[in-house]
Amino acid sequence: MSETSPKLRAELEDIPTYKPGRGPSATTAEAAPVVYKLSSNENPYPPLPGVLESVSTAAGAFNRYPDMACTGLMSELSDRFGVPLTHLATGTGSVGVAQQLVQATSGPGDEVVYAWRSFEAYPIITRISGATAVEVPLTPGDVHDLDAMADAITDRTRLIFVCNPNNPTGTAVRRAELERFLNRVPGDVLVVLDEAYREFMRPFEGEGGEVPDGVELYRERPNVCVLRTFSKAYGLAGLRVGFAIAHEPVAAALRKTAVPFGVSQLAQDAAVASLRAEDELLGRVGALVAERARVVGTLRGQGWTVPDTQANFVWLRLGDRTADFAAACERAGVIVRPFAGEGVRVTVGETEANDIFLRTAENFRKEL
Repeated sequence: MSETSPKLRAELEDIPTYKPGRGPSATTAEAAPVVYKLSSNENPYPPLPGVLESVSTAAGAFNRYPDMACTGLMSELSDRFGVPLTHLATGTGSVGVAQQLVQATSGPGDEVVYAWRSFEAYPIITRISGATAVEVPLTPGDVHDLDAMADAITDRTRLIFVCNPNNPTGTAVRRAELERFLNRVPGDVLVVLDEAYREFMRPFEGEGGEVPDGVELYRERPNVCVLRTFSKAYGLAGLRVGFAIAHEPVAAALRKTAVPFGVSQLAQDAAVASLRAEDELLGRVGALVAERARVVGTLRGQGWTVPDTQANFVWLRLGDRTADFAAACERAGVIVRPFAGEGVRVTVGETEANDIFLRTAENFRKEL
């Protein structure tokens, strides 16, 4: 047998592997009778009305390929957002569509600009494509520094990600700030507004508190693409379906780079049923937003500095105490998402889980 192995791209050696939020382990289960997963920004509610029924029906046709064109879902999205069918593309979650966008725009010698820290998939999908990542630090308040991002644009820039609200800090930029930024971006540079948590956003306090809506901004800007997902507010994380709204050249490129039959029929039908249960969705999102306010208020009352979050999670900067805090949470019965040496992201989940997290945070704060 030959001792040599197939030649792989050398670039892969420097590309980190995506790390999902951990779930409960056997050790955790022994330490706490009930263990809650607050590490993946999942929706704590069960599927919306009509979703299980649609999935059950679709399950009877597992032996058939799904509708590759996602005809029913595309039609529903077209009506829901008032956009042409030719301006839509679907994929395996918004991260799948994001990777298609990088593939369609950027290769060796090209640059992809994004804030940091932001969604950890951005550097991975950028390097896989062979492009150069340009990471622009967040402001001291953990918000996108849009002026610095605009300054970072060069002749090699092909794509800019703006994660709004930002993952993992939860912070968001206001509409006026975003519009000023977009006015500075050359028309041949694609700006991707990653709005995976858009449903959780609420008006900002004070003057100029308008919440930006990427779909409104895209309509008059051919270089703006909007990413949305069914994984978060809609609670379909396990089915992997997201979509993009963009002008026809970009949307057509996304359809070309899509993995054939990537979105299962179960996911398509569940997404359609979820869109049709909007009243129930809004009620659930409202309840999570109210719980978010309680969590943030309690943390601040304990003395923590918590950024204003517009997502379904909170961010605590802990520096070199990050691992210790995550371990304390795990011992108490909640799994959070640590970013080594930086901080933890904690999903707003079930009330019981949030209470455990808050008690742990209070006890940990006393030890600082």
